[in-house]
Amino acid sequence: MKPMKILIVDDEAHLRTLIQQTLEELEDDGVEILTATNGEEALETIRAEEPNLVFLDVMMPMSHIHIILLTAKGQEFDRQRGHEVGADLYMTKPFDPDALIAKARSVLGLPAPGA
Repeated sequence: MKPMKILIVDDEAHLRTLIQQTLEELEDDGVEILTATNGEEALETIRAEEPNLVFLDVMMPMSHIHIILLTAKGQEFDRQRGHEVGADLYMTKPFDPDALIAKARSVLGLPAPGA
């Protein structure tokens, strides 16, 4: 079975690191954490690595991948627009680390810790 992969895309290094550290516990479940700093790098990584889940700060065209839009824009209009352009889930910054890990586990079909 192919290992599950998560791609984190954000142009702010400190946020990429924070998200990566938040999701590190999933590595114990065999999940590989990948990062990209911009859209071009993200698309290259998606083509090469075929991640199961992407957390991103910008909208990019993607089809068979679960997309969680992670953005500072929290207005209802922004949420609706995010869903219209293909985001599966919409989360706002600052994010709750527990909610982030729970959503990743849910999308990847991983059990909750201790389950």
